[in-house]
Order: sequence, then structure tokens, then C-alpha cells
Amino acid sequence: MAMLEVSNINVYYGSIHAIKGITFDVNAGEIVTLIGANGAGKSTTLQTISGLLRSKTGGITFNGKSLSGVPAHKIVSMGIAHVPEGRRIFQQMTVEENIEMGAYTRPGSEYNESVEIVFNHFPRLKERRKQIAGTLSGGEQQMLAMGRAMMSKPELLMLDEPSMGLSPILVDEIFEIIKAFHKDGTTILLVEQNANKSLAISDRAYVLENGRVVLSGTGKELMQSEEIKKAYLGG
Repeated sequence: MAMLEVSNINVYYGSIHAIKGITFDVNAGEIVTLIGANGAGKSTTLQTISGLLRSKTGGITFNGKSLSGVPAHKIVSMGIAHVPEGRRIFQQMTVEENIEMGAYTRPGSEYNESVEIVFNHFPRLKERRKQIAGTLSGGEQQMLAMGRAMMSKPELLMLDEPSMGLSPILVDEIFEIIKAFHKDGTTILLVEQNANKSLAISDRAYVLENGRVVLSGTGKELMQSEEIKKAYLGG
């Protein structure tokens, strides 16, 4: 059984049919990527999994349990963390306070250990722990959003456009961190415009167009697909 099973979900924004019968799964220990143009439905899919939006049909199960009707904060405590597009950190709080907010589902006894793990992955955040989060650079804010999500010790980490707006050096750094999380045992569902980089680290990927899955395969297969090269890899 897959860790995450998304089955025939249909999601609407008012009268707009944003997600049209999407079905896919993520197995424990995988990195799975959703790629597609802007407006293809990638972010909407993640928001539906994390309980921020609701599907009219079908269902989503995580470790065999239905997520239907489960509130978003309960989904976090079940083991799913979502780093949204645009980072959404608490701008007026310090780095440390932001990180603390990510631990609200965990027992207090685990807090220090979790903070150490996050600071090991992000030494720059450790140096800036007392700094106001809104004064960090874009790359540091992305690291903070990812660090905050990891404080809940998720089994599944969902990342929405983690490299957006970052310099090439920082993009490389973010992808190295994703690989390190994965190596530590976290399963990852990634939404990413940088198809080259995301497919290179993915076990499998799904291509979304206009709210539908139109293609799927291993990361390697999709990187070699002429159709994908033309549409997403600048080939």
C-alpha cells in the first residue's frame, strides 16, 4: 500500500473546475514530483492533500487512513507537513520563534532535539536565530519555511516551488537540503517549476496540464521524453 493515495479528486474554485479527476500515489521513501505549467493545478493538489481545500469526489488516504473531512492542523499531526509557495513565514517573529511554531504538534520533550536537527541542516539559521524573520534574504526565508516544517517530524514533506525566485547557487543549496531530508528518511512530494533539477532527484513524476495528469513515469524516463524536453526542459 502506498503511503499517500490520491484518488479521483475534483476541486473547484467557485465555478472554476481546477482539478479534474487526478489520481496518483507516493510510496514511503520516495521523492515524487508534480510538474506542469502555471495554473496546471499543482499547488491546488497540495492544498487539497493538506486539508486547506476540499475535493467534491474521490478521496485521499495517508498510511491507510482517510483524510476526508480531517482539519488541516490534524493532518499535520498525522505526519504531513506542507511548505507553501511563497514561504509564508511569520515576518515579525524571530527565526527561533518561527521554528518553535513548527513544533506545536510535538511533545515538549522532543523540542531541543528537533531544533538541533534543523540547525544542523541550516547552520545559517542557527547564526540568525535571534534575527527578525522578515529581514532574512529570500533564500534564508525558504530555508526557514523548510526548517519550520521539519520541526513537526513529518513522514511526508510537501514542498511547493521551493526554488522560486532564488539565485542558481541558492537553488543548488535548496536541492541539496531536499536530498539530505530524503536521506534522513523523509518521503517528499515536490511541486517545482525547475523541471531539470526536480526530475534529476525524483524517483517518479507526474505531469499536470489543465488540472489533469497527462503523463507519468520515473524521473529518468521523463527527462528523456522528447515531449517533456520540449515543454519543460528547454530542449
